[in-house]
Amino acid sequence: MSTEQTLLQRSDSKCELCAAEQNLVVYNVPPDNEDSAEKSVLLCDICVQQIANTATMDASHWRSLKDSMWNPEPAVQVMAWRVLQCLSAESWAQDLSEMLYLEPEVLSWAESASLSSSAEDDVVATVDNNGTQLLAGDTVTLIKDLDVKGAGFTAKRGTVVKSISLTDNPKHIEGRVNGVRIVLVADYLKKAG
Repeated sequence: MSTEQTLLQRSDSKCELCAAEQNLVVYNVPPDNEDSAEKSVLLCDICVQQIANTATMDASHWRSLKDSMWNPEPAVQVMAWRVLQCLSAESWAQDLSEMLYLEPEVLSWAESASLSSSAEDDVVATVDNNGTQLLAGDTVTLIKDLDVKGAGFTAKRGTVVKSISLTDNPKHIEGRVNGVRIVLVADYLKKAG
């Protein structure tokens, strides 16, 4: 059975990210260009176009990830994770990203490439107080007490912030502290082991 036939059967002839039934193609999940069902997903042409040009992503198209991110296939999980990272400016995407759990080897695969890797080549990396690069989804610890303006509390030194999101500014990250999503200065953070 060919890769395409396997994927059509696995996906019930639907796009594995948005469930569209028209114009389906096999998409090899980077960085692997292996033509196998385990390293590929079946996508509609709209998903493929938006993945190829992340600058024009239509966030409303990707709301279907709330269902497809739970797919048991690692390749589908990787693509859902990568799309959610691209949409991290959307609060619903941040929430889904925080809920999505990937096995360590699947997370490693997801982090090994990004949808907008060519655009990221020009971007300055976000680093913690020790100079360690921070990535979306990392866990960090506060190294100093921080007054949270507008929320009326102080984030204490030693507070753990899980599943951070990167911002357009490489000196800042976003994360939840005391149930409130806030922007934190990367210089006051340490990446958790």
